[in-house]
Amino acid sequence: MASYLETATEIAREAGALLAHHFERGISYDLKGDFDLVTEADRASEKLVVERLHSYFPAHSVLGEEGGLREKAGEYCWYVDPLDGTTNFAHGYPAFNVTIGLERAGEMIAGVIFDPIRQEMFAAELGGGAFLNGRRIHVSKAPRMDSALLATGFPSRKRHENVNVHFFHQVSMMSHGIRRSGSAAIDLAYVACGRLEGFWEFGLNPWDMAAGLLLVREAGGRTTDMKGGPAELRGPHVAVTNGLIHNELLELFGEVFEGRYRYPMPPVTSGR
Repeated sequence: MASYLETATEIAREAGALLAHHFERGISYDLKGDFDLVTEADRASEKLVVERLHSYFPAHSVLGEEGGLREKAGEYCWYVDPLDGTTNFAHGYPAFNVTIGLERAGEMIAGVIFDPIRQEMFAAELGGGAFLNGRRIHVSKAPRMDSALLATGFPSRKRHENVNVHFFHQVSMMSHGIRRSGSAAIDLAYVACGRLEGFWEFGLNPWDMAAGLLLVREAGGRTTDMKGGPAELRGPHVAVTNGLIHNELLELFGEVFEGRYRYPMPPVTSGR
């Protein structure tokens, strides 16, 4: 298993260097939809990662963000986002990463998230702990929501159908605040290393969170969906925390799902 993690780390670092090079010189982008961006850096990073994985593990499947990746088949499957945080990247906002996770027979066994701007390599393997640049990391010890900092995200597609603003408001009123980095993998990594106490989001793809969920678990955190069920890579939503605030967060989510609000939205006129 160590060879899988070491190889993923090596590939992520190489892809991250490529992204940093493109980022420094500026780059144009194309639209995949009304708001979904894709850059030549996405494509170049994907090509590099996929070619490296196929050269090391030709029998493994690879699934990921951009087109042209193989369908899932067999016992081993790599989940790859060659540029998580594309919108940030395209706008020159320095919050993006390469994320690579390996699943064996339905269980995540290795994962890395590399931030090339901060030169931070988050890595974890099943049963082996979670690490940041080789140093073991753990989730925070904040005991309650009123001492917690959390993060979430909002989709680029079908924004008019997304309900997360209701959850955002309630959590913001109960906590120290909410951050919105534009990179789910970074948010998950920050929960794992204790910079955040929790993260939730609707509609993530498997490659957005495969490595990050393993990181959080190996760092001592808790991962479920927003209703307390198992955190599924293809589930409709996810909630991860340091474990200590998890039940409190799920209780709040349950109220919002039922249409009950502890904190009413202020009227717009109050902002005049």
